[in-house]
Amino acid sequence: MNFYLLFFLLIIIIGSIVSYIYFMKEKKAQLMAIEQGICPKCTHPTIEIIDQRTTGCSGPKMITFECRHCKYISTFHISGSCNSGRCGV
Repeated sequence: MNFYLLFFLLIIIIGSIVSYIYFMKEKKAQLMAIEQGICPKCTHPTIEIIDQRTTGCSGPKMITFECRHCKYISTFHISGSCNSGRCGV
């Protein structure tokens, strides 16, 4: 009985890790498209920043993007640093 419970938990944990890795790859691909000014959903160059919050230059930024064409909205948490001479996106 304990073997089945351990096996079930192992499957759930491995599935969660694989799902999280897939989710992060998708978010990275979306952010790369947004950095080029292209909406990842409709591929029109109509993406813009609608909200930007930060705790300072060294803290992470929470940036919300919206597409004017298809109304796609997504929020990204981007770590910022002023060491490179620029702060974020």
